[in-house]
Amino acid sequence: MFRKIIWATDGSAGADHAFGYARDLAQTYGAELVVVHGEEKSAARSSIGYSRRVDEEDLEAKVKRQVAELADSGIKASIRIIGGHAPAATLIAEVAEEVGADAVVVGTRGHTPLGGLLLGSVTNRLLHILHCPVLAVPPPAASTPDSHQ
Repeated sequence: MFRKIIWATDGSAGADHAFGYARDLAQTYGAELVVVHGEEKSAARSSIGYSRRVDEEDLEAKVKRQVAELADSGIKASIRIIGGHAPAATLIAEVAEEVGADAVVVGTRGHTPLGGLLLGSVTNRLLHILHCPVLAVPPPAASTPDSHQ
């Protein structure tokens, strides 16, 4: 059913939570997992355009470690770093089309709720523009002392 799956990540906790679902789907179906990470730009603009976020190198290193973890577990995995002036959802959709993705796995929250409110939801946009199934993974439920009874 699934031969090629995309996991789109911005390095957030929500995306990390979706990672487990993407990994499990790839393992279950013997699918290739293409990890798509959008190079994030800071809000500060310089004379040469927008600059990379200060922690972007750390985020890319983290994503590369996650790809290595997939490979170590026997999953064929690759990484695509995307960037540009188009919205993140458009760039993810372009990669999905280019690689022939059968499904895209994403978290439902990015770095901050305010960012999602101001910029619009990448996940919501993907649901409208992709031509393949989207698995939108909500954040894990908060654990409270009463929730284990």
